[in-house]
Amino acid sequence: MGLQVNPILPKFGAECSGLDITRPLSPEELKEVTDAMDKFGVCVYRDTGLTDEQHVEFSRNFGYLERVPAREGMKMRLPFRELFDASNLNLEGEITQDPAAIQYRKGDRLWHTDSAFMEKRTSYSLLLAHQVPGEGGETWFADTRTAYDDLPEDMKEFLEDKVGVNSLWWSRMKAGAEIAEEEIDARPKARHPLVHTHKGSGRKALFIAAHTMDIEGMDKDEGRSLIKQLIEHCTQPQYIFSVKWNAGDLVIWDNLCTMHRGGEFDYEHEKRDMRRTTVREGTEPHTMETGDDPFAELFSSTPKTVDIVGAREGGR
Repeated sequence: MGLQVNPILPKFGAECSGLDITRPLSPEELKEVTDAMDKFGVCVYRDTGLTDEQHVEFSRNFGYLERVPAREGMKMRLPFRELFDASNLNLEGEITQDPAAIQYRKGDRLWHTDSAFMEKRTSYSLLLAHQVPGEGGETWFADTRTAYDDLPEDMKEFLEDKVGVNSLWWSRMKAGAEIAEEEIDARPKARHPLVHTHKGSGRKALFIAAHTMDIEGMDKDEGRSLIKQLIEHCTQPQYIFSVKWNAGDLVIWDNLCTMHRGGEFDYEHEKRDMRRTTVREGTEPHTMETGDDPFAELFSSTPKTVDIVGAREGGR
């Protein structure tokens, strides 16, 4: 029967079924998956039955998987470094009470693109639900290709050569963490064009979200005003939809043509166990090692207010 694809919006988002992604895929089946991603940007697979190992193996079809930064003696809740923990749980699987972890996760509720704060960008993110709250906790997605298409021509011309400056700690500050801008400036930043051509579709897309703090060559206030304006443009009702999760659901999104944000839920009383793999842009399928670990470098100088790793080590 092959992959069945049902659009959510006319040009954006699709519910996909008819393919068992717990097993190895043929080249033809894999092409069906990537064709759907190229066209719709976000694909939802319900009740997949994926284990942690199968989640990682399926994700390897799309390139090199980034790994959680490792520190000597650090304990991990999840069994593979390729699984980023997007939950509200501590190492024992209980709801975290750690202030740094709670503050860090608040940034996930801003419109963002995964790893835009890294020089090596993320293409696909694959998020699998293991346990979800009774109410809320949905994920919202925004279409940055159609939003770009609908910009006035003079704005498209203005943005053509503009470069955004991105910082993880900027988005955490915007979400309420006590981080001075001087601290942010002293830490790594990544520079990416605000407009690029999405390889899979040939369509132009905006690459901008909560991690974008400045625009090179622009006055800070003017640049930040424009960033805010563009995010608001991309997140108008005609460009967005939300996914309500059930345990076992997998959502794949392409960070190079989307933005997303988490929805609110009762963070202090309901468990939300979500696990994500992230694929490095431009890498070959089933690449196991690249000889670098940029996330470890980034998180080696985390501001104390959002230092999840340091808290787990007892370092705060």
